[in-house]
Amino acid sequence: MKHTILVIALSLYVHICYSQEVKIAILKYSGGGDWYSNPTSVPNLIEFCNKNLKTNISTDVPAVNIGSAELYSFPLVHLTGHGNIILNPDEVENLRKYLLSGGFIHISDNYGLNEYIRREMKKVFPGNDFIELPHNHPIYHQKYNFDSGLPKIHEHDDKNPQGFGIIYEGRLVCFYDYECDLGDGWEDIDVHNDSHEKRLEALKMGANIVQFVFEQ
Repeated sequence: MKHTILVIALSLYVHICYSQEVKIAILKYSGGGDWYSNPTSVPNLIEFCNKNLKTNISTDVPAVNIGSAELYSFPLVHLTGHGNIILNPDEVENLRKYLLSGGFIHISDNYGLNEYIRREMKKVFPGNDFIELPHNHPIYHQKYNFDSGLPKIHEHDDKNPQGFGIIYEGRLVCFYDYECDLGDGWEDIDVHNDSHEKRLEALKMGANIVQFVFEQ
């Protein structure tokens, strides 16, 4: 019964994201990784979405512990960093319940996160692997079309960018950008000195993620 109520509550919450003010949160985690990196990225993405998607998202971006009951207040949460992440059993269970209740997590590898986030998300969904989403997936075709999938924002290891997802019972609950670094692309223009074109690509793809979450 409690799980059903959470599903209904989060579903209704997502559907009012264009009318009433909602919030997006950044996830705090243990293990040594810098969850706090890219401090300007999500606020900048929110400003872009409010202007171009006509969303009503608060520019106040709280940092929330993965194991906190506060998690259920947000239709979308963002996780990034460069290093290790460790989820304790309570955090694993809380994140799983949040995602099964209608929540969504966007993970952006800021370089060095990959092996750790894959290990920890396997704890959250033992029976579900990350799968690479095809370029015709709706997340690439919201307000903005990305016919070739994720844009390449930062070089990292000079690999092609890949967008992975975890799909549970037909619903995408997690989107993971790898070898792309959308979060860096959203930061203030003077932080990474990216070109205007690259930064705009990153913001547009981020807006697609937001729109997909709000409307799926």
